[in-house]
Amino acid sequence: MYALERGLGMKWLAVIFCIFTAVAAFGIGNTVQANAISENLSLVCSDLCDPLITKLATGLIIAAIVGFVIIGGVKSIATWCMRLVPFMAILYVMGCIYILCVNGQYIGQAISLICTEAFSARAIGGGTAGTVIMMAARYGIARGLFSNESGMGSAPIVAAAAQTKNPVRQALVSSTGTFWDTVIICAITGLVVVTSIIAYPQISQDDGGMLTKKAFGMIPYVGTPILTFGIITFSFSTILGWSYYAERAIEYLGGRRAIFCYRVVWILLIVAGSVLSLDLVWNIADLMNAFMAIPNLISLICLSGVIAKETQYYLWDNHLDEE
Repeated sequence: MYALERGLGMKWLAVIFCIFTAVAAFGIGNTVQANAISENLSLVCSDLCDPLITKLATGLIIAAIVGFVIIGGVKSIATWCMRLVPFMAILYVMGCIYILCVNGQYIGQAISLICTEAFSARAIGGGTAGTVIMMAARYGIARGLFSNESGMGSAPIVAAAAQTKNPVRQALVSSTGTFWDTVIICAITGLVVVTSIIAYPQISQDDGGMLTKKAFGMIPYVGTPILTFGIITFSFSTILGWSYYAERAIEYLGGRRAIFCYRVVWILLIVAGSVLSLDLVWNIADLMNAFMAIPNLISLICLSGVIAKETQYYLWDNHLDEE
């Protein structure tokens, strides 16, 4: 929002961006994440307790912990995320690597299957149909934005709070986020699912969430707990991160006094998201994500000259370690 206001002199566009950010956060960063945690735990505890009770209890516990953390502000959020993210990522990747080692004989077949099916006559024929193109683009772009937030303008909000020698140094660190998220995590997960389907064809009748669960279930004893822990920690850290994005947007719109009211609504919607069906929330979240991207993409285009100049000075002219 400050790039829009100070870089382009478009405060009205910065206000629009903040409105979209505050609304989108309730979807991508709150209710959807809370629902992912509660759904997973309800499946794990299905034999012990009624799913609705499990979901409600999960929502209340998450809301209480999130409330405790966000009251501490950005330093508290950063501390929790710094502790959770590296551990959960390493544990999840190790689980995926173990499954790929067990299914090692199917990796080549999986890659071949992915490539041939993507460019098969059936895929090309379907891709040329207008409705199919529209649906593929709609869900592909929506899930891409949901996964790595590239182009939305959300990640720079927290990157701006980092302590660094200069902005370009932090920008280089931030630019690796999409690589780790999409090229590493998502690609490994895809290979885990496809190799598991080839190795155990009977699991191919399940939906995406159950496919991943059953793939990790191939790891004796610890597979399902690793996946459950990964989902909980990924989702929880996303709730914390997006609470900060939203609070900065609210502060820009109405000052610090407006943050408290937003926090109350944020915490209440965690409980609601844990127990409600989220089809409508998903659609609203996807729409708001797209609206967020529009002002940000305008700034990227209009400020591309500044980006090129700063990159030349700091990176190519070797001034990256300067204050």
